Amino acid sequence: MRVVIAEDLFLLRDGLVRMLEAFDFEIAAAVDNGPELSRALAELEPDVAVVDVRLPPSFSDEGLQCALQARRDRPGLPVLVLSQHVEQLYARELLADGNGGVGYLLKDRVFDADQFIDAVRRVSQGGTAMDPQVIQQLLTRRSQDEPMGDLTAREKEVMELMAQGRSNAAIAAQLFVTERAVAKHTSNIFGKLGLPPSDDDNRRVLAVLAYLDRG
Repeated sequence: MRVVIAEDLFLLRDGLVRMLEAFDFEIAAAVDNGPELSRALAELEPDVAVVDVRLPPSFSDEGLQCALQARRDRPGLPVLVLSQHVEQLYARELLADGNGGVGYLLKDRVFDADQFIDAVRRVSQGGTAMDPQVIQQLLTRRSQDEPMGDLTAREKEVMELMAQGRSNAAIAAQLFVTERAVAKHTSNIFGKLGLPPSDDDNRRVLAVLAYLDRG
């Protein structure tokens, strides 16, 4: 699986390269600025891109904007964005096109190799990998904008794990319940939120995130 990495800090970029290579990923390019990232994504057509939000020369959201443009040029290009802090605007922009193959992780997650590699693989396969802190802030903001009192405490737990991109089996294991119970909670969530149920895990995650971020 070919990966393009964009990170301006040499030590972190080198660490990402070594970690991904240790898990049998092929590094197509490792760059440190926006223009080089744009060229690499256009010319090398990687299987997945791991991109820092803030890159030279602007150090604003150059990395994110390069990734979004690449997804417009090549719809569905898997992109995992890394950020120092939770920026809800960036999460919204990344999810705006409604396609899968997207992730948003805080850089702290990179130091957990299993979690990071799992996120890269999930995104590369068209899934979603959202940082738990991002989801928590979206849930909190949504609750403030429009109370979600119709959802039970357990349904909120299930929805948060769904939004992270977890499968029914993974949710069941984490909450110590059966998959049948999770399926029932999922059905109830879609019904209460007015969202059509779907057998496609990625679509259901994006639908829930779209609802949480709507307003």
